[in-house]
Amino acid sequence: MTETKKLLEADLYKPIQTFFIKEGYEVYGEVKDCDMTAVKDDELVVIELKLTLSVDLLVQATKRQRITDLVYIAIPKPKYNLRSKRWTDLCHLVRRLELGLIVVSFTAKRKRSEIIFHPTPFDRKKHNKRKRENVLKEINGRSADFNIGGSNRTKIMTAYKENCIQIACYLEQCGPLSPKRLTQMGTGGKTSSILQKNFYGWFERVKRGTYVISVKGIEELKQYPELVQYYLEQMKKETE
Repeated sequence: MTETKKLLEADLYKPIQTFFIKEGYEVYGEVKDCDMTAVKDDELVVIELKLTLSVDLLVQATKRQRITDLVYIAIPKPKYNLRSKRWTDLCHLVRRLELGLIVVSFTAKRKRSEIIFHPTPFDRKKHNKRKRENVLKEINGRSADFNIGGSNRTKIMTAYKENCIQIACYLEQCGPLSPKRLTQMGTGGKTSSILQKNFYGWFERVKRGTYVISVKGIEELKQYPELVQYYLEQMKKETE
């Protein structure tokens, strides 16, 4: 049984060298702490080699941007899907740092390097307007901060859930109500949808257009004493 040869950073050099020579560059290894350099006319390219796309590699590459704008990082082609979210997110980070990315494929017959993208300026002022509005909308829909940032596998308090708690709270306090009346009391434009979908199972329709809080709703509402108190005070203000 033959052992699989362990891949080394030096194994990336030759296929990348071949690629840049074909493009008309002169290529040199290990120049002033740079893994690879390539020169053509007034262009100076620096390429940093690593076996994985790591923070150390990114730090190393951004330091090379003091020498030239044309800095690439080069890694072996990952085994996971290059259409995956993981790869897309990593590429976004590399682009944001204004670095280029090269991947090297190794097969039994050949080694091949491929430029995924070149170093280009990144527009840091460009924001996703829709995503920004969704974040602000979620913030505006919350009465306070009930979540701990960085928590894993814990239930998150969302604006939608708060809205459900508010409706359940009013139904428990006032008895059967219509979506219209609840909206007048300040539960917002999603009231009808929340009651009809009944995502948490907190509501029951007793007749057309009239809802009450369910037994499950009464029981689970006890888990949110701060919010219940807050919405009772809000209801009191609305009715004064």
